[in-house]
Amino acid sequence: MIKKLAIVTMMGFVFTGCTNSLGSLTPSTSKSPINTNAYKKAAPAKQTAYSDTMRKVASGIKNDPNYNRIALDTPEKKSWFRNLTYRLWDRQINKYQFVAEGLKKYPTHKYEFEFVVRGFNS
Repeated sequence: MIKKLAIVTMMGFVFTGCTNSLGSLTPSTSKSPINTNAYKKAAPAKQTAYSDTMRKVASGIKNDPNYNRIALDTPEKKSWFRNLTYRLWDRQINKYQFVAEGLKKYPTHKYEFEFVVRGFNS
């Protein structure tokens, strides 16, 4: 009986590990939020490959009568779009995340975001 109790107690210690579980219940005091949409800066060679791919995607726009231009009329909007498309191209996000994130800013441009996805896949 004592042997079984000792084994059960030892197993309890194994499953709890050697950490203080109370510390994990306290809220984090970190001031900076985690940015899941962080853009990872590209190496020059990778940036060149991305730019070439974007040129190919953009060249198909004029042949598509259904494509409506996305208003990227400020440097901030252009930077946002460039970062978003780079993250898709670099597989930091998937096509569904790309479209969802794009539609948050431009809800009437679903076709255009899907056009970019198709262009990257071809």
